[in-house]
Amino acid sequence: MSGRDSASGRDSVQIPDDRDFGAFRAECESERGWSLTYSKAGVAVWVQLLEPERSLHKIKCRMECKDVPAETLYDVLHDIEYRKKWDTNVIETFDIGKLTVNSDVGYYAWKCPKPLKNRDVITLRSWLPMGTDYIIMNYSVKHPNYPPRKDMVRAVSIQTGYLIEGTGAKSCTITYLAQVDPKGSLPKWVVNKSSQFLAPKAMKKMYKACLKYPEWKLKHNPHFKPWLFPEQSRLPALPLSELSLQHADSLENIDESSLAETKDDRGEASDEDSVN
Repeated sequence: MSGRDSASGRDSVQIPDDRDFGAFRAECESERGWSLTYSKAGVAVWVQLLEPERSLHKIKCRMECKDVPAETLYDVLHDIEYRKKWDTNVIETFDIGKLTVNSDVGYYAWKCPKPLKNRDVITLRSWLPMGTDYIIMNYSVKHPNYPPRKDMVRAVSIQTGYLIEGTGAKSCTITYLAQVDPKGSLPKWVVNKSSQFLAPKAMKKMYKACLKYPEWKLKHNPHFKPWLFPEQSRLPALPLSELSLQHADSLENIDESSLAETKDDRGEASDEDSVN
């Protein structure tokens, strides 16, 4: 079963098993059906258009990370306090509750390119360490306490995640794979901008954040890593029965397809963003 079938074919909220992780990894490594849209300085981006008329697409971004061990990158992707420091697109993010030792539910809201409305999402996230490799992946769920907000468009993650592969003691490769329904008809420039500009830029920003993480972490709860030590988790236990699948068709569709790109203020997301 392909990752896409298993992702869109869910009929209930389930915690991913080894087969799901395997399907995700296979999709990260597959080249069939993908078009390379960007390749520069150790970063490559591929796109797969699923419904061109709605700009519904999958995007895959891979980056080689020198001087960053796989376990450091894994920590950075998990560390929600650090994310608030380096991720300039984040508006708000928090964990809602834990399901198992390697799965939880969280909220993430992010800035979209102007003049689009900002998006938010509630996801069930799972992770799996495999020696020197790691997978973190998520899909959208509904939680009764966090309905869609008036000031955001609720997006749907059909399947999104990261595959980190250790390539040496101090180097790794990260592949980001996302199939997100951003809700609404998006203009073509958004897809192009995502693959040509936003995804590579986000990857480079993550890389810089990884270089600075060990020093930052020494000053911020250095031993607190609940993703490695589940007994440290302070999250309330969340019964699976409280969650339901977030189907894209149950959400309001916003037609933004005619919106023209505006010159956004590059200053707020420049490449020199500090994470100190």
